[in-house]
Amino acid sequence: MPLTNSQYNSIMRSYEEKQRKTRYLLEERTKLIYSEIPAYERLDRQVSSISIEKGKQMLNGNSNALSELKNELKMLSEQKAALLSEHGYPDNYLMPIYECSKCSDTGYVGNHKCSCFRAAEIELIYEQSHIKSLLKTENFSRLSYSYYEGEDLEKFQKAVQICQNFIKRFNSDYQNLFFYGTVGTGKSFLSCCVAKELMDKGYLVIYFSAAQLFDTLSKGTFEKDSKEAVSGIAEDIYDCDLLIIDDLGTELTNSFVSSQLFSCLNNRFLRKKSTIITTNLSLSELRDRYSDRIFSRITSNYEVCKLTGKDIRMKKKTDRK
Repeated sequence: MPLTNSQYNSIMRSYEEKQRKTRYLLEERTKLIYSEIPAYERLDRQVSSISIEKGKQMLNGNSNALSELKNELKMLSEQKAALLSEHGYPDNYLMPIYECSKCSDTGYVGNHKCSCFRAAEIELIYEQSHIKSLLKTENFSRLSYSYYEGEDLEKFQKAVQICQNFIKRFNSDYQNLFFYGTVGTGKSFLSCCVAKELMDKGYLVIYFSAAQLFDTLSKGTFEKDSKEAVSGIAEDIYDCDLLIIDDLGTELTNSFVSSQLFSCLNNRFLRKKSTIITTNLSLSELRDRYSDRIFSRITSNYEVCKLTGKDIRMKKKTDRK
């Protein structure tokens, strides 16, 4: 989902607060150094006066003024560093301390959003899609085979093993998973299990219900005011380490959705970025609802796992009564 204006402003306010804290810390450290090392303050004043003087000389046509300024500033910088060292301070004690060195806590590198801004956007996506709350209960520590029996149990056990192998080989092999079958048989649960394991390892995982995914992509295409906010998220959808599309088939399917789905899957295929898809559709329904090329992309490039059995969510509700 794209950022609203209030969400964007909230992120930017967080950067302003980081910059304010950095300025305050630098001011406090400078006061401390000036009080403990008066010679350091005198050198700082020399830097200012020399810069002004050489600036005037450059304006008056002195072609050597710039090189002279660089040499004198370098010498003063070395003297300042020596003073800090003599008094037990590191050389960079009076340098700004940023949480993100790439953007200096501005959120932007040039005209492009920094990766830390992207991370803040993804954090909001996680909150909006409820994946964080999901992962508290949807993870391997909550895995139970007690709801399955017979052939259904065999299929689920096989799917769990496939998921564990997917995680184990994630950094070395390009893989995709497609879970399909009846309602409430563990498809979304297993995708969340994989998501948590990979997120814990530091991979970027984006989770969308199918309806949320296509809503985001449509806003980037049709809503002029949303294009700026969505463009970065759309790129992350194509380039994140793992994209999970949950409940494919629950969205309102039309030609736009079909073309966007193929574009998304194809972009990720070309970049060798893994995708997990869950759906209640059968394979024949998948082919009929979308297109032959989407069906071919999935069946030829995804490990297809069918899960069957009773609706576990309904059974859990019944057990609690």
